[in-house]
Amino acid sequence: MPKKPKKQQSGGGGTPATVALTAAGVDFTVHSYDHDPAHPSYGEEAAEAMGVSPDRVFKTLVADVDGALTVAVVPVAGTLDLKALATAVGGKRAAMADPALAERTTGYVRGGISPLGQRKKLPTVLDASASAHPTICVSGGRRGLEVELAPTALATLTNATLAPIGRA
Repeated sequence: MPKKPKKQQSGGGGTPATVALTAAGVDFTVHSYDHDPAHPSYGEEAAEAMGVSPDRVFKTLVADVDGALTVAVVPVAGTLDLKALATAVGGKRAAMADPALAERTTGYVRGGISPLGQRKKLPTVLDASASAHPTICVSGGRRGLEVELAPTALATLTNATLAPIGRA
């Protein structure tokens, strides 16, 4: 049975992601739910808990593209196409970053990495499918916390490139 998410309107400061959204004056909704450490997928758990299609819930992944850390934001319903990510940022090779390095660099824990409010601003690529939705959900900066916002707002705040980097 899906967990009932708790819903708040704009504000909800507390994580660097929500603080950044509030400071930028962006309209967003906070969704929190009780995270189950036994769930096999953070993103799928979020979609189930919020009752939202996995096509609208996006996961934040950190990859190494030619030696530079890069953020990829893709739907939880699919996977990241590393070759497409490399191409999107003008690189040749991409691989998933070491999880400990991703955590240190972003300031977030795995399963709670947000594309917003990261400790170090990294190049960001948002999957082009995001533009098909009026709003999408991304991690709010901790496990069990999602923020819902317009994909255009996310792209603007993260200075993201939109590119087809997700695979179904």
